[in-house]
Amino acid sequence: MKRKQFLKQISAAMAATAVLPAFGCDFINDQKPKSFFKISLAEWSLHKKLFANEMTNLDFPVMAKKDFGIDAVEYVNVFFKDKAKDTKYLNELLKRCKDNDVKNHLIMCDGEGELGDADAAKRLKAVENHYKWVDAAKYLGCATIRVNAAGQGAREEVAAAAAEGLSKLGAYAAKEKINVIVENHGGYSSDGSWLSGVMKSVNMPNVGTLPDFGNFCIKRDSKDWQVCVEEYDRYKGTAELMPFAKGVSAKSYDFDEKGNCVETDYNRIMKIVKDAGFKGYVGIEYEGGKLSEKEGILKTKALLERIQKDM
Repeated sequence: MKRKQFLKQISAAMAATAVLPAFGCDFINDQKPKSFFKISLAEWSLHKKLFANEMTNLDFPVMAKKDFGIDAVEYVNVFFKDKAKDTKYLNELLKRCKDNDVKNHLIMCDGEGELGDADAAKRLKAVENHYKWVDAAKYLGCATIRVNAAGQGAREEVAAAAAEGLSKLGAYAAKEKINVIVENHGGYSSDGSWLSGVMKSVNMPNVGTLPDFGNFCIKRDSKDWQVCVEEYDRYKGTAELMPFAKGVSAKSYDFDEKGNCVETDYNRIMKIVKDAGFKGYVGIEYEGGKLSEKEGILKTKALLERIQKDM
């Protein structure tokens, strides 16, 4: 019996030794498991500088890399509104990205009409207005354009119109292998159940969502737009939108002394993102007023990097 026990101990030791090299190799090479998300920078984080003409859209990718160490960018069409078909301009933008090793990720599109307009002709016009941004995204090497599912009318009517408009735009974008994603951006779209219902109606592989942690205000005060009078639960809404997400917008406004976001529990909400199986870019979108844009971006980045390490 002693001999059998000795042989069992030897076999166990050999088995353990056989496993060790794999762990030892990882340790020696200091290999760390990759995070489930990468960090990108949304141009809106610098909207004050852009509107004040302290920088231009062409400066954005260079600044993202040199000032913030971020190598993936999310443009806002407002800051190069008349340049969607200007190949000379787009080539200059591409050159600056290439020179600084920056990846173009998406273009956020506003001001092109309501994709959920009840009027079929106006809705079609809105769809067609977005074509140039699909083309620009393709030219710049982006994967995605972000649009809005806006419209006026009853909840069900706007949902049906938005689904129809998104389906038409999605069909055009699919030919160029571009994603069309909808942000919760006010009105019905900030209702997670409504927007997830629209996604189910569209049911296209290249049409999805861009959950924004801070954009769940359904109704604002008519006299003061900054005051939200009806807000959807951001954690519930994020969970409802994540099954369709092809990007995530990490909205931030203010931070406590420990570097945590005051209005959103990032550990809780990023766990929702992770549990949904998301693997992609989480874009920093600082919109606060207490810190400078640079400080806000850096604090949001530090928070996300901490979560990358912890999760």
